[in-house]
Amino acid sequence: MKRLAIVITHPIQYYVPVFQMLAQKCHLKVFYTWGKAWLTSRYDPGFEKTIEWDIPLLEGYDFEFVENISAEPGSHHTKGIVNPTIINEIKRFGPDAILVHGYSYKSHLLTLRHFKGKVPVWFRGDSTLLNEKNSLKSILKKVYLTWVFSHLDKAFYVGTNSKAYFKKFGLKENQLIFSPHAVDNKRFGIAQFNAVSALKKKLGIRVNDVVILYAGKFEAVKNLTILINAFKLIDSNSKNIKLLLVGNGPQEELLKVLANDDKRIIFMDFQNQTYLPVIYQTCDLFCLPSNSETWGLAINEAMAAGKAILASDKVGCAVDLVTAKNGKIFRSGDLSSLTETLKIMAKDKNQLQQFGLHSSQIIKNWSFEQQVAVIIQQLHELQ
Repeated sequence: MKRLAIVITHPIQYYVPVFQMLAQKCHLKVFYTWGKAWLTSRYDPGFEKTIEWDIPLLEGYDFEFVENISAEPGSHHTKGIVNPTIINEIKRFGPDAILVHGYSYKSHLLTLRHFKGKVPVWFRGDSTLLNEKNSLKSILKKVYLTWVFSHLDKAFYVGTNSKAYFKKFGLKENQLIFSPHAVDNKRFGIAQFNAVSALKKKLGIRVNDVVILYAGKFEAVKNLTILINAFKLIDSNSKNIKLLLVGNGPQEELLKVLANDDKRIIFMDFQNQTYLPVIYQTCDLFCLPSNSETWGLAINEAMAAGKAILASDKVGCAVDLVTAKNGKIFRSGDLSSLTETLKIMAKDKNQLQQFGLHSSQIIKNWSFEQQVAVIIQQLHELQ
């Protein structure tokens, strides 16, 4: 079996299932560069909570927490990952290929540079050009990233926008491999009738109500203020339309003040992975109004749960996942665009159900299985 080394900062709920599946098809070892400090550092500033995921992240594959000597370990800043032994650890494993996630950390860039020309170096990323501006900074960025990506043999892009990103910074068509961003489609798609009914009863949601959902971090970049403002512009007499906001974060108090006791707007605290399918299945329409979103895996989750989608045009996955058959895209930051779209979509529950059925079909092609198959194929093609 071929040997694959993966370099990534820490266990992530969207990647671990891929590692578990890869481990069944190759000799895999994951090098976690955050180090063992991750085991005791679970505070997430985006949620303003200590997060302990309720699905296992350290089972079913071989991994190593690499020594990290950073004074402030973490993935939230470029100096948070400093691993003096990482090159020797990877050499000791003896991989046939190395897949690196993220270039901005010192150790990850060191890995790219050291193994160039010695072992095939692969990269996976979801960055986009959606918020690029013409400036001196962008010119310098192009020079730097063209140099960084010159160390790669191949890059796995997750969708249309990430492919454009890699191409801008020098990678050629024959270096780019499609490896779709994915979630556990099966887990989100299993019907949760009883749990959904119980939640709706608890929240005062009636059978014929149209529920618009956002689930995630309450951060400024998510632009939930525009969602609340647009929702409040929908006729206040439309009591059968509800807005459910699930999560926590820095803007929580601001959002609750903005909601101004509108009884149609419901807040719920952060919910863990095993309960999220119930949350998604409680809604009719999932909305992601972000000002900037490299991808937006919450949309994958909502589609796997069979829901209609409304996303801003700054959401990276929108161009790939949102079509006229399963939802709509509005202009980011445009209150009138969002308001009118919400009004049109929220008035027809049957149409939303049809959109949801199409979502379920579309998202089947964006799976862990496809992601794994692509990586394994690349391994098998190595000489």
